[in-house]
Amino acid sequence: MHLRTGVRWKIAAAIALVGALVAIALSLVVHNAARVSMLDNARDVQDERIQFALRLYSSASQRQTLQFGTKVDDPELPQELRQKVLTGRRATYVEEKPDGVPDIWAAVPLADGHVLSLHSRFTDRSATVMKDLDQALVIGSIAVVFGGCALGVLIGGQLSRRLRKAATAAGEVAQGQTDVSVRDAIRGVVRDETDDVASAVDAMADALKQRLEAERRVTADIAHELRTPVTGLLTAAELLPPGRPTELVRDRAQAMRTLVEDVLEVARLDSAAERAELQDITLGEFVSRRMAVLSTDVTVTVVHESEVTTDPRRLERILGNLVANAAKHGKPPIEVSVEGRVVRVRDHGPGFPEALLDEGPSRFRTGSTDRAGHGHGLGLTIAAGQARVLGARLTFRNVRPAGAAPDEPAEGAVAVLWLPEHAPTNTGSYPVLKLPDNL
Repeated sequence: MHLRTGVRWKIAAAIALVGALVAIALSLVVHNAARVSMLDNARDVQDERIQFALRLYSSASQRQTLQFGTKVDDPELPQELRQKVLTGRRATYVEEKPDGVPDIWAAVPLADGHVLSLHSRFTDRSATVMKDLDQALVIGSIAVVFGGCALGVLIGGQLSRRLRKAATAAGEVAQGQTDVSVRDAIRGVVRDETDDVASAVDAMADALKQRLEAERRVTADIAHELRTPVTGLLTAAELLPPGRPTELVRDRAQAMRTLVEDVLEVARLDSAAERAELQDITLGEFVSRRMAVLSTDVTVTVVHESEVTTDPRRLERILGNLVANAAKHGKPPIEVSVEGRVVRVRDHGPGFPEALLDEGPSRFRTGSTDRAGHGHGLGLTIAAGQARVLGARLTFRNVRPAGAAPDEPAEGAVAVLWLPEHAPTNTGSYPVLKLPDNL
């Protein structure tokens, strides 16, 4: 189980905890220092009293007179104090009591070998002062903790907002919005490590963009240069005499030409320069007519008809690739259903490879051998790229029996095309389509 908390509350909790520890430590120090100081004062007063009582006791006119509650050889005299006095020294002593209020003792040796002593309780006034001091320390500690917590929320909130803006901007960059700068998104008066992180993310995004653009140009240039020799090869194949070898040459030449055209299309889609030519169509009727032309082995079901604004040519390209992929790698029957703005293409084969479900379509990756022993992996890549141009989302999942274990074979694969409610603009931008949880 993982608990998710914001930076704001972590900083607030850390400051509050440190403030509480500091407040407790200072309170203990102040409390002990004040108590020691008051006890020292009480012992000094007791020492003065025992000296004055000794003078009265030893004077000729007041012989054997006891003052201030002094006693000679008091049986309650603490043993530690008695031993100290018997060495011939005047001494004071603090005796702790179970109720927490100590007794202050003072004793002095007499000439005849006896001990003159007196004691009194720690004054009520001093106890009241200590109580008031403890109360003030508790209130001060609570104020420090809440003040530190409020300060932590303030500081953490500012840092959290900057990090949230950085995360949002980084997400937009990941979605292909190349004009977004993470550093500009979090720019403020105060600079901290967040700006360094933003600069590093921007630098990484620029480097990746340049690398991808270079790879796209190389791919496009290679495919473009291959078009001429491939076209010549097809023309030359048409001049060959009829026969099985001629058919094989023509078939391979045509396959190479299709591959070159697909690579060029992928390069154009990667450049993000493609724009949709929008038209208003009736989705269910459009899918039914196109499927009747593309394949006679596809069953089309229109659950709910809807009007959409999209590019019919690109939509037909997406559906054609999805159906071709299902026919090539899946098993019949192939079913296409239209429900509102959602188009589903399902086959009854072994399902999509796990790599495709986790990472999406990838060029020149055809998946596992049980589903893709042939092909170049460009069909679904092109379909996903065309869907982005339309502002749509293309998702993939496998169909499993209810309650089936994850390692059990799938009963089919489903590709779902989610057309947006609002068509893409002439600049290629479109609202992000929020997908439901139960795909």
